[in-house]
Amino acid sequence: MTKLKGAVIGTGYFSHFHFDAWTRLDNVELVACCDADADKAASVARQYGIDESYCDYRKLLDSHELDFIDVVTRPDTHLEIIRDICNRCSNGTGNAIICQKPLAPTMDEVKAIAEAVQIGGVRFMVHENFRFQPWYREIKSLIDDGQIGRRLHTISFRNRAGDGWGDDAYLARQPYFQTMERFLIFEAGIHTIDTFRYLGGEIDAAWCQHRRLNPVIAGEDTAIGVFRFASGATGLYDANRFNESTAANPRYTFGEMLIEGDGGSIRLYDDGRITIQPLGQSESAHDFDPSDQGFAGDCVAATQQHFIEALQNDSPFETDLESYLKSIAVQEAMYRSAESGAWETPSTS
Repeated sequence: MTKLKGAVIGTGYFSHFHFDAWTRLDNVELVACCDADADKAASVARQYGIDESYCDYRKLLDSHELDFIDVVTRPDTHLEIIRDICNRCSNGTGNAIICQKPLAPTMDEVKAIAEAVQIGGVRFMVHENFRFQPWYREIKSLIDDGQIGRRLHTISFRNRAGDGWGDDAYLARQPYFQTMERFLIFEAGIHTIDTFRYLGGEIDAAWCQHRRLNPVIAGEDTAIGVFRFASGATGLYDANRFNESTAANPRYTFGEMLIEGDGGSIRLYDDGRITIQPLGQSESAHDFDPSDQGFAGDCVAATQQHFIEALQNDSPFETDLESYLKSIAVQEAMYRSAESGAWETPSTS
């Protein structure tokens, strides 16, 4: 089996889920990593058996011929990094990019990323891993199989992360969260938007109210969002990073979901259990045993496996830029609605 050679830019908190997943994929070889902190990059390289580490990603790009590059840095760095990668593609460096979300701080920067990728002829996938959580893959299969009928009524999601109260909120893992002027919807809500689109189809309109509960942070940390799907179904997003859940691991499913159709309901519990309740019948457990390895049902590994398989088979990415722009458009509609108090229409223009 020919292995694809890759490099990772960024060695912060969440990158370790990426590194762990890459090392478990048989068809991948990581040859280098990079971080502005040279000691951190070197430490990560030793930990995961990577030969080379750098503190300047441009030097990394100039030193290796790569099949792909994984960008795991802050959103405000993505545009510059992606432009530099695309400018080097003619040299055989990085003909594919997988990049963590949020993609960029503004829609204009997202469009600039899209332009750079198009001009460079680079294949590009957003590392949107929530839709790859095993319970959502299973729920999608149940919906498509008609287990709750043929007409979707509602998708409701409730999250209480409990990691955002107190003066030290977020400092242990990602301290820059405290300074983000757009926070909950931009950083975490985008996951749910994409998952709603995956399960229920495109969203035609959004209404939202958000606010800040913890005064030590800059952005919003709680929100209620309502979505109108093109199918006629309704979505409800109820998220709060301040208050706590009762889950043994609040970061396993990140919440609970209820999906209702004209034939019954599917419930996702915060421990990964799925139940089905056909109309007129009792709720019953669905035979399902999700992984507890890695992050959130090992969804990072599933996301990266999808990326590699698509490269090898020349098949589409589920979360390519064209698709992901639709999620960002819903995000922007939510922010506009919070200001106007009215329903807003998502737009990628």
